[in-house]
Formats: sequence, structure tokens, C-alpha cells
Amino acid sequence: MTRNTLATSAATIYAQAGPLTDLSMYRAHLVCLPASIADLCRVTQGVLTHVFWQGTKDTPVDEKCRRAMSARPAAAKLAAILALDDRPITIARPPERRLPATSRDYSLLLTALLRYQGIPARSRCGFATYLAPQRYEEHWLVECWNIDEGRWVLVDPHIDEAQRAALNISFDPLDVPRVRFLSSGAAWQRCRSGMLEPTLFGNLEDRGMHAIRCTLIRDLAALNRVEMQPWERWGLMIPPDEMLSDADIALLDTVAHTTVGAVATLSADAVEAIYASDPRLRPPTIGDD
Repeated sequence: MTRNTLATSAATIYAQAGPLTDLSMYRAHLVCLPASIADLCRVTQGVLTHVFWQGTKDTPVDEKCRRAMSARPAAAKLAAILALDDRPITIARPPERRLPATSRDYSLLLTALLRYQGIPARSRCGFATYLAPQRYEEHWLVECWNIDEGRWVLVDPHIDEAQRAALNISFDPLDVPRVRFLSSGAAWQRCRSGMLEPTLFGNLEDRGMHAIRCTLIRDLAALNRVEMQPWERWGLMIPPDEMLSDADIALLDTVAHTTVGAVATLSADAVEAIYASDPRLRPPTIGDD
């Protein structure tokens, strides 16, 4: 398959809004959007504030913002952003007037803005090595297709200059090295083979193979343009590890293989096929919550 064919595939799939990234109802607010990924990251950073960096400790999150944080769609996030400050979103807000968010929200909003401009993009749920020492922290990034280089570029829209300095990050957050962000599929494979210790993976509330399993299924959904919240669980996420059958493990092995392979290609056929193969891999509903 030629690069042009791959680019056409991306334009028809990942350049299109999914059910949670449709911003078409906000055209009037998006007419002055910049085109570069760097500038779009700055837009995202200027309207969101990460709950673990600012907001929850020094300034408690009020109930309205808490509901906006729980909302799934990018459109609901944008509505809450404009309710806090109705100026154009290209104007950075002071921290107290930004919407509290998780890394999923940064990823979701950047993906939505890129797709709004017809740029192929997809959220990825995996594990970062640069947020905490000697741990693989659950984290969301964005993959953008670079047609000139023929590759997916990993972008971390959450990491601004202040956080880059605080975390002593030497690489460019606009091109995160693959060795610094392990996809959920790769984490599943390496921990299953004994190459890595599962307890190094996850977050404060959930670590180990269960955390990897949940992240793997969320990543599959995101590759199908369904970017669910990081705390939502369904289907094969729910049973304890010891209750998974051999067939369940085999299915998850296939999911891991498929999502790892998705890095090298624009084709969505394989991720669509495995996503459709078992209802336990798909969220029961996505609605407008």
C-alpha cells in the first residue's frame, strides 16, 4: 500500500470526528483556530488545567466543574470552558478560569480540534515513564499522522514548559519517543512474557495486570474513535484476574497484538474487526454523559 493510499485511509477514518469528538456545533468559536500542532497544544493548555497539578489541592473543584469533568464528549468540555470564560479559546485563561481535566481530556480536546480541521489524529491510552520515577503511569497522548515522514507522531498536549521543567523532561512533548510511552498492548505483552513487572503499571488506585487490562480495552475503544473516561469499566475489564478464562486471555492477547500493530499503519480494519468481535470489548453506551 502506498503512502498516498495510507493518507487517504487516514483522511476518511481518523480525520473524521467520532461520537465524542464532534465539535461541528461550535463552528463560530473555532473559526480562528491555528493550524500547527504546537499552537493547538497551547490552545488546549490555555483552557484546561490538570487536576493533579492545579486546582484540586489549592482551589477545590466546584460541583459545576466536577460535572463537566465527568462529561464524556469534547463538545461538553468546550461548553464548560466557554461558561467559565466566553472569550475565544485561543486566548489563554488564568489557571483559576481553566477547566479541571485529566490527561484523557487534554488528549480528547486536541484530537477533536485536529479532526475538526481534517487532520488525522487519535487518542492513545497507555503508560508514560516520565511522570513518576521507575513507574509506568497510566496516561493519554495523541497520535497525529505525519504524511511527510509516513509515521504516527506521539504528542503529549498536557506537558507545557513549566511541567517539562518540573519533571526534567529532555525530549520534545510534540514528538514523544516510543520508549517513553508504552502502549497498552505492548505493556500487556511484556508483562505476560515476564519481561516487565506488572505492579509497576497503573495509577494510585489500580496497579498490575488488571490496570493494564482496563487500559488495553480503553485503548482499543479509542482506536475505534470512542474515547471513554479513564475511570469507566465495562465487559472484560470487570472480572478479577483469576476469573478470566483461557479464551478471555487469548482474546486479550489478540487485542494487544492488534493495537501494537496499529502504530505502524493507518488502516483501521484490524482494530474495527477485533472491536466488533466481542461485545465485552465495547462500552455498553456512549450517549452524551
